[in-house]
Amino acid sequence: MVNENQVSYIDLFAGCGGISLGLHNAGLNGLFAIEKNPTAFETLQYNLIDKRNHFDWPEWLPTTCYDINDILKNYRENLTALKEVDLVVGGPPCQGFSMTGRRNESDIRNKLVSSYIKFIELVQPDTLFFENVRGFTVGFLKGKSRSEAYSEKIVKELTDHGYNVEAHVLDFSKYGVPQNRKRFILIGSKNNDPKKFFEQIEKKKSKFLKDKGIPKTNTIHDAISDLERKHGEIDSPDTPGFKAGKYGGSTSKFQKLMRKNCDLEHPDSHRFANHRQNTIEKYEYILNKCESGKNIKKSVKESFGTKKRCMKLLDPNEPSPTLTTNPDDYVHYNEPRIMTVREFARIQTFDDSYEFKGKYTTGGKMRKLEVPRYTQIGNAIPPLFGELAGLVLNKF
Repeated sequence: MVNENQVSYIDLFAGCGGISLGLHNAGLNGLFAIEKNPTAFETLQYNLIDKRNHFDWPEWLPTTCYDINDILKNYRENLTALKEVDLVVGGPPCQGFSMTGRRNESDIRNKLVSSYIKFIELVQPDTLFFENVRGFTVGFLKGKSRSEAYSEKIVKELTDHGYNVEAHVLDFSKYGVPQNRKRFILIGSKNNDPKKFFEQIEKKKSKFLKDKGIPKTNTIHDAISDLERKHGEIDSPDTPGFKAGKYGGSTSKFQKLMRKNCDLEHPDSHRFANHRQNTIEKYEYILNKCESGKNIKKSVKESFGTKKRCMKLLDPNEPSPTLTTNPDDYVHYNEPRIMTVREFARIQTFDDSYEFKGKYTTGGKMRKLEVPRYTQIGNAIPPLFGELAGLVLNKF
């Protein structure tokens, strides 16, 4: 049953549950979550439904993965009958809008913005929390001009539907996340001034981070140094033929926070890649010769036979660059390897008790169909920011 004093919310395009984990930690009440991909939903279900019993989940909706368009088609009357939904959170998949990959206006995922609007029309929540990549604010090139940005379109649509709207691009590294991750955040409200949300997260963040016991700025070293391979390894518990890492001692306040509620003997999803010898040698060269925190020079990449547009050696003394869905974009700051799934999760502020399901990686044409663990995490909203947002929205 819903506690009347709790804000109730629905999570759209929920992925593996990043924003819902944050809202759970902030004390909000989940009604249900919509996620199309079975593997991402498996992670969400295991952690937030089975382990934490977070969602009330209506009887008319079987607990499984859904495409939002199927929900709109098959459960229209049920959605309309929902009363007093306080909040809808989430944003459509962002790949077509991204500035880091190939932008594609015809990407079918971009059309999900219209599905989002239709859902809002039916449910009529009091408040909206919408997140997307920074590229959402940039129109697509058409000849020498740009089309209207999707951010402008959605602001107009929501305004026409009676919402007061305010939107900003925020850098999550300013809110304790060990990652320079800039995202478009939109707040829509029927009864309140959405500017107050942005004022309140600025006002509350210092006390929030102090209560968490972590500094305002956290580096990659702060986030993952206790997960280095030098701390020892075991046979991977979920993948024969691979090694996984052991815990080292917590050396930072951030690590202590991430491990606080975890009773696992070894870190989940901390499987090391089985690099070939020539790949290890390539990474050793990068560690010894390349400048950390900078794009690796084109000539160096060409000498290794890679065509990757972006490849960096991580700087341990700075927050991470924006995590993508491809682990080989970044080289570990002092070990000749890519980061593990657990290291990705740490940088995205998933605590160590949050366990990931499904394949670790995918490739080729399957990238459009499968959502392995790295992708689940790379697409998520950092739960730490989600919790701060939830504390503000709970009083909105």
